[in-house]
Amino acid sequence: MPTIAVDKAALYEALGKQYTTEEFDELCFEFGIELDEDTSTSKKAEDLAQPPQLKIEIPANRYDMLCFEGIAMNLRVYLEKEKLPKFSLTPPSGGELQVLNVDESTSKIRPLIAGCILRNIKFTQARYDSFIALQDKLHQNLARQRTLVSIGTHDLDTIKGPFSYEALPPEEIEFTPLNQTKKMNAKQMMEFYEKDKHLGRYLHIIRDSPVYPVLYDANRTVLSLPPIINGNHSKITLDTKNVLIEITATDKTKVEIVCHMLVAMFAGYAEAVEPLKIVSPHNQESREEPDLTPREMQAEVPYLNQVTGLDLSPSEISHLLQRMGYDAKPNPTDDSLLSISVPITRADVLHQADIMEDLAIAYGFNKLPRFYPNKTASVAAPLPINRLGDIVRLEGAMAGFSEVMPLILCSHDENFAWLNRKDDGSTAIRLQNPKTAEYQIVRTSLLPGLLKTLNSNKHRSVPLKIFEVSDVGFKDLKQERKSRNERHFAAAYLGKSSGFEVVHGLLDRIMMMLQSAFITREDRLKDDKKEGYWIEEIEDATYLPGHAAKVILRLDGKERVIGSFGILHPSVLQKFELGYPVSTLELNLEVFL
Repeated sequence: MPTIAVDKAALYEALGKQYTTEEFDELCFEFGIELDEDTSTSKKAEDLAQPPQLKIEIPANRYDMLCFEGIAMNLRVYLEKEKLPKFSLTPPSGGELQVLNVDESTSKIRPLIAGCILRNIKFTQARYDSFIALQDKLHQNLARQRTLVSIGTHDLDTIKGPFSYEALPPEEIEFTPLNQTKKMNAKQMMEFYEKDKHLGRYLHIIRDSPVYPVLYDANRTVLSLPPIINGNHSKITLDTKNVLIEITATDKTKVEIVCHMLVAMFAGYAEAVEPLKIVSPHNQESREEPDLTPREMQAEVPYLNQVTGLDLSPSEISHLLQRMGYDAKPNPTDDSLLSISVPITRADVLHQADIMEDLAIAYGFNKLPRFYPNKTASVAAPLPINRLGDIVRLEGAMAGFSEVMPLILCSHDENFAWLNRKDDGSTAIRLQNPKTAEYQIVRTSLLPGLLKTLNSNKHRSVPLKIFEVSDVGFKDLKQERKSRNERHFAAAYLGKSSGFEVVHGLLDRIMMMLQSAFITREDRLKDDKKEGYWIEEIEDATYLPGHAAKVILRLDGKERVIGSFGILHPSVLQKFELGYPVSTLELNLEVFL
């Protein structure tokens, strides 16, 4: 969750009261946020060098509290010192809106755009810093490192409309970037900022595209190259009076939320919020942005009371919800319903369950009645697969093996190449943006984790006997999430001898405890319906030739391969840097349910 640092004296002044650290901590707790630190009690040099600050941890879904203005406004409304402002748009005095034309070429890279104008805004250093900091917080959280949304702010008095949003080859885009003096084209800019600690991490978003998004004014002055950097020509300063906000995006919902947050947090410093006219001929669309109309929804009074354990009237609930920023009123035609206007600041409200949570906060969680329900939906019990896993886990431990719990992520090579296995492209679940080469895919076998554990414990005396009962993951296009988990059991034996007979004995013990009898070849020939398991030799590149077998289970009239065991191939041992022979066993437990 993001942590926001605000000036302690300024916030207490906004709240109209001087709190002790304990009192403010309690206020934060009651509202659903958390005071992380009060730097006035800190002895750190960096904290002593600046005015006392309050570092407040904000829930990840409360985008309306990512700056001083949002925290102060929400707490003042909660304390009933003010009502949430009603945000509205003011057309320009001349009647003509500023126009932003969207070219069809933008659909190739970053097709969405929105924005507005803050007229006669009054910046102080603190307000200016907060304005920039909010943009950074939105970029890092909601905008997913600028991949979904990016914000550009410009001094409107230095540029001239109508504006145009286009996508051009990088060589054709030339301007002086923010806080630079040299003009360069977009391709040169990519090289210039490649090692920049701040901007370098965003270059990948558009670098490989044949066209880059760019905004121009009527004189073809570049405003910005989203999502990388603004132009220096239109940069805002403390003296800026009229701010043009442009927001480009690939996600329609996110661009709307970001625009609403910027307007709601800083409209109070401006005389008016002026809409932009967005003209998009290729979409046959012309619209005014932003739309500040509250969302209308209904909540059921019995539901709100039942879940919270309260017995409040519709008017009492409406009053409490006003403390959380809602405009709530009893429905004139149905006493069991509330008509609720959700402000633009509350993008996190999606269901009446969210309304119920805010009602509980406004009433006070510590004041809610405490009771045991008379009726329960069910009696707690472990899932069948977890119960089965516990049985197998107990048997592994009783057989002298130690349980380990490696990570479920591993590298592609560890899962395939190091085990002499090939990836068919339709099996493993890949991470889209892995942070390191060590965590590229979700494992499809428990063996890599066991072998890495053995590698990390080579300094211990042999033999080493370990096992794991856990999930592996597979792609499965038939499933809703296009993937599925499988509960597996795996064991490994490392010693001066192969230990093949040890893992074979462990297999027999596990199968016996799962009430699955061993079937000899003669028994299978006599009765093709007899249930149980048997083993057959296999040629598997993971194992030493002639020293591996597959486990076949006949259950409910079906025969299926449920696992394999054997002595690992020397090349596998070499990859995992193991100097002794290793025998392994792996079984799929799902088939026993």
